Formats: sequence, C-alpha cells, structure tokens
Amino acid sequence: MSTTMNVAAGGLRLVAAAALGGRIALPLFFSTRPRMRVRPDDEATHHAARQDVIHVRGRAVHTYQWGTGTRAALLMHGWRGRASQFATLVRDLVADGFRVHAFDAPAHGASPGARTDARDWIATAQTLARDEGPFDLVVGHSFGAFAALAAARDSVDARRIVSIAGAGGVDAFHAQFARTMGLSASARAAFEAAFYRRLGMDRAEADARFDSLAHPLPTATELLVIHDAGDRTLDADNSRALHAAHGERSCLVLTKGLGHNRLLVADEVLDAVLAFAAGGVRAVDTADITVVGSSSGTATGLRH
Repeated sequence: MSTTMNVAAGGLRLVAAAALGGRIALPLFFSTRPRMRVRPDDEATHHAARQDVIHVRGRAVHTYQWGTGTRAALLMHGWRGRASQFATLVRDLVADGFRVHAFDAPAHGASPGARTDARDWIATAQTLARDEGPFDLVVGHSFGAFAALAAARDSVDARRIVSIAGAGGVDAFHAQFARTMGLSASARAAFEAAFYRRLGMDRAEADARFDSLAHPLPTATELLVIHDAGDRTLDADNSRALHAAHGERSCLVLTKGLGHNRLLVADEVLDAVLAFAAGGVRAVDTADITVVGSSSGTATGLRH
C-alpha cells in the first residue's frame, strides 16, 4: 500500500465508525497511484516487446508481444502493477515456444487514465483473445488473477489458467481493503454499497459475472493456483478456496517466504508454471514447494 493510502487510512479511522467513512474510502480503493516503474532487471525484456495501443471500453491500453510461437499465452498484472513484472516468465515462455501477450491496464504502466476497474482487464483480455487467441495459457497475478478467472468464465477461451497470489471473489479484496483502512462494519457496508453503485450492478449481478468460487471455470479448463502461505497482502486462504472450488482439475502450490510479489521471479514458481503450461495439472511436480490437491497427488522432483 502506498504512503498516500497509509496517511489516508489514519484519517479514515477517525470516521470509520460512520457510514461516511465507507463513502470516503471508495476513491482510495480505486486509486492506482503511484504508478509502478519498470525495474532495471526488466528493462531489456520490456523494450524488446512489440508494442501497440488498442482501445477497449473507450480507453487506450498499451499492449506487448514477445515471441512468434504457435502456442499463445496471456499475462495479466495486478492492481498498481504492470506487464513488465512478468519479464522473467516472458523469457521462459518464449524459450519454450510461446507467443506471449500482455498489457498495461488503464491508469497503469504506459496506459493513460486515472481510473479503472476489473471490467477493463476483462475487456482487454477479450479483445486480445479475439485478435490473438485462443490462448493455451493465461497467467494472472493478484487482482489480475481475479480478472483472468472472470474473463475465462466469460468469453476468453483458455485451456489453462494460472492464478498467482489471487482470489476467486471480490470479497477478498474488500476484506483486505477494510482491514487496511480500519473500516468498521457500518463503514464497510457503506463502502460496498458505493462500490456496487459505481459498477452499476447489484451484488448478485456482480457475483454472477466475477465470482469464480460460486461459478467455477468451464469444466475443460485446468487451473494452477499459487500463493505464499505468509502473504500479508492477500491471504492464502483465498487460493485454498479457489482450489477447492475446482476439484481435481486444479493444483494448489503453496510457498513459504516469498510474499506477494516475489512469486513472480522465484525459480520454483516459474518451474511450476512452465510444467503446467506444458502438461497441465499432472505435470506439476515439486520438491521445494508444497503441492496440495494435485490430481496425481503430491509430486516430487521439481525441475531446476
């Protein structure tokens, strides 16, 4: 969470007992500042991409493509993230013969704007799927994983989905935000009411579109769920619930000590994603990380 939000949280706690606190919280929930910069280690891969701008929902979205393989992958960053966070995975996937696509969501990275929500992520995925798909693999991180799941349940044809430090329902992000801001029960209720008003949906309509726990992925889609057990940004129980909702076509990988963002560059996580991309749930084997609920049981022998 940014310094700005930390300061704002202190002020909100003074009014959090009242519904007013929830209404004040809404703009902070949707804040995308500060924008993440490209890390020095990721610059070469970032600049090597074929870059373009597409328009979705009246918004300009900066897109990236690497490789020329016949298999296609789509990578979806999280809130306050950007496509370049996936640079290490991009290099690995291209080496394995994938054509890799990614984008900076509106108000993120190189894409202009000041406001956005999950519908922009989903619409961008739909546009790229129409023009560049179908996708053999879709990988989402954090909020991007939530959006990837919703997109795959809508019209994005994807054979395999990877959720990294993500969640299957919007309640996970509301609960995280309410804890961070110190919202009382009444303030959280007001915040959530304002949230659904902004989307122009009631809760039931939003759940039908976005909730991948009550409404799992298509039966032919396999799922790899990765989360750090000690993640302080988004609790790993969200990934446990997502895995449970998908049964034997899902594999849950729990790590220790990687937190929320280091998962994207950890060798054991990258190896699990590459194994899944190549052979699905049954191909995910590990020695250094814990695999729970693989259709083939707990496996050993992670590739290094």
